[in-house]
Amino acid sequence: MSNTTHISQENIVVGEVANGLPLTIPVYRLKGDGTGPSVYVQANMHGAEVQGNAVIFQLLEQLKHLNLSGDITLVPYANPIGCNQKSGEFTLGRFDPITGTNWNRMYHYNKNLVAQFAQNHTQYDDATLKSNFKQALIDEVDSKLNGPAYLLNTGKRIALNLQKLAHQADIVLDLHTGPISSKHLYCPTYATDSARYFNIEHVLLIPSDFDGAMDEANFCPWWHLSDALSEQGRELSIPVEAFTVELGSQEKIDLKEALNDANSILSYLNHKGVLQNAPHTPANITRYACNLDDYFVYYAPIGGMVEYIAPLGGHIKAGEPIANILRMERYLSEQPLQTLTLDCDAIAILHFASASVNQGTELYKFFTNIFELELTLLIA
Repeated sequence: MSNTTHISQENIVVGEVANGLPLTIPVYRLKGDGTGPSVYVQANMHGAEVQGNAVIFQLLEQLKHLNLSGDITLVPYANPIGCNQKSGEFTLGRFDPITGTNWNRMYHYNKNLVAQFAQNHTQYDDATLKSNFKQALIDEVDSKLNGPAYLLNTGKRIALNLQKLAHQADIVLDLHTGPISSKHLYCPTYATDSARYFNIEHVLLIPSDFDGAMDEANFCPWWHLSDALSEQGRELSIPVEAFTVELGSQEKIDLKEALNDANSILSYLNHKGVLQNAPHTPANITRYACNLDDYFVYYAPIGGMVEYIAPLGGHIKAGEPIANILRMERYLSEQPLQTLTLDCDAIAILHFASASVNQGTELYKFFTNIFELELTLLIA
């Protein structure tokens, strides 16, 4: 019988609102015995992407009854401005309304830090090197947070506070959703094996390029450090894994599905040695992957009203219809209904949330040049 693991809560200040009151986010912590990797999980960086909060709830409900080897930190409502950014009945909150910047593109990474560290720390053993580099990343974020306040906009300050928490962990999971979306996982290519332990059928393999996102802010420094040391003839296995976990569609929570998502995460954490004697194992499903360069965006070739036909997660054959576009203003002058097709085989991953689209709207995203992640690698 497992013991009850204590959960502590801290509300951290990530800024101030116009009336001078503090802007806070809740942080939940569970302590392990220190023998396993530490974990950081956050949700709801984009305002409408609320399902991750339900997943954190379901994780807490299970984790409190499990024995932990590693510490776990969970942050729901990671962006309190975004989740309160409403327009009528809809939540906006994908972009900072002041600057227009994507809330998930404001994290910090200094490539020069990696180069300098690789040059100056070759004499240390792996354990010391990893500890020192983790502290260097935290210190780098602290230097930004403790610098002149006038240099940080609202979004950057929120991002840096979250990033400071994330850099303390060995595993980072950033929970998101798409507009209307199937579940999928953004996975750095070096961690492909780990993707097989999530119960997620669609895996997008991404390179070591930094574009400002939370997962990249955590895996890019370690990946680049490993590459820099390799050039010096020293091999360092990358000790940090970071993923963006896409949980489905925005603007809704589903507690039953959130339990499935929590079990998926626990399967991965069990594989990584965070849990002690937990029963969570990966589902026997086929997992399909594609590389980021093969993640294809289909833009609306014309404006109109869209009937989305391609099923999310469905395998589409070249030439099959993916959508109909209705243009009633041309009913008497030309064909008012036009069918859209793809010219290659693909898997439909997500589509635009509205049926009303302008020409050039990002209509669908598809996996192309798909391959399977072999299930045999899951079996001991």
